[in-house]
Amino acid sequence: MPDPGVGGPAPALFSRAFVDDPYPAYGWLRRHSPVHRATLPNGVEAYLVTRYEDARAVLADPRLSKNAATSYPGWRPGRTGIPGEHRSGVAAHLLNIDPPDHTRLRRLVAKAFTPRRIADFAPQITRIADGLLDGFDPSGPVDLIRAYAFPLPIVVICELLGVPAEDRAIFHEWALGTAGRQGPRGGVGKSVKQIRGYLRALIHKKRSDLSGDLLSDLIRATDHGEHLTEDEAAAMAFIILFAGFETTVNLVGNGAFALLRHPKELAALIADPGLLGGAVEELLRYDGPVEFATWRFTTEPVTVGGVLIPAGEPVLAVLAAADRDPARFTDPDQLDLTRDEGASLALGHGIHFCLGAPLARLEGRIAFERLLARFPDIALAVPAEELHYHSGLIMRGLRELPVFVA
Repeated sequence: MPDPGVGGPAPALFSRAFVDDPYPAYGWLRRHSPVHRATLPNGVEAYLVTRYEDARAVLADPRLSKNAATSYPGWRPGRTGIPGEHRSGVAAHLLNIDPPDHTRLRRLVAKAFTPRRIADFAPQITRIADGLLDGFDPSGPVDLIRAYAFPLPIVVICELLGVPAEDRAIFHEWALGTAGRQGPRGGVGKSVKQIRGYLRALIHKKRSDLSGDLLSDLIRATDHGEHLTEDEAAAMAFIILFAGFETTVNLVGNGAFALLRHPKELAALIADPGLLGGAVEELLRYDGPVEFATWRFTTEPVTVGGVLIPAGEPVLAVLAAADRDPARFTDPDQLDLTRDEGASLALGHGIHFCLGAPLARLEGRIAFERLLARFPDIALAVPAEELHYHSGLIMRGLRELPVFVA
């Protein structure tokens, strides 16, 4: 590994200052220690991969497993992955398994979660967004996270999965808990357990009354006589919720914050909504919703960026660092809504590329379109330096975003 002392001392990682603005530290790592062994906040030692080409290679390398239980000697439930997922029986989802199981499950799920199906959902997303914006109080500051970015994907996923309207309030509370924001006492693990219990009962009920929702389609999905078991369907519904909603929360929250700090770009987007498709891609790249790709573990010695990583080691591709790599993007620290340099790694790469990417992009496009059409004079209600990001390893999102809308 390159000497971390070259070019000055290595930056402090995972401090409060780092959480709020990790990009200077990532710049240092890309230049001086692009494959960097670090101790994470949970005590796990892992290799952080920060250059674009190296990160892209890691995301597609079959020698890196997603199954911590079989590939990581230091594994124990809760140490990596989602707290409570193993105890709750929802760990057998696409983020935790390798081929051939991954291939089979992804093929089955893709039959229900098609881009065409997601595109057809646009009018419902628009209706949900407009309903939330109707509730804004223009007389004072509005927390854009709590009032818009967070409830939007929760309601969307509830409608997509077919969660009955009378159950959505408690489902919303559990979702808050899985994000570590609030929810039932007992933290993320308890919320995961409660969601699992609810999904199991809902799947059992739907088996005798299938409808046109995604959960019914997951139950129906077959391929060469194979189908999802009840546990697999529940695990897939759970990961659609867990991975899908917070990605959109952070896309909308981080993206709105970026636009508000770049008034020329914001004005250009308001003047020309035709920029929205490219704008969402640039906001994903610039300050994306997923800071680190989910866990991977070497199954044999693997050389990455000239560094030999032994077998059985955790490896994290740092998407936030890779997407600011000047070797890949021109002036990467600048927000440019007209940028046309190809896709970032914000939603992954390879066989684990985000299954919900079409939904996240559609929700982001509609969320910004409806927000800016309704409130073109939106402005920060507090100085930018007073806003803080959640501490966490995988996701990157603001705690709050107070704005004036009139």
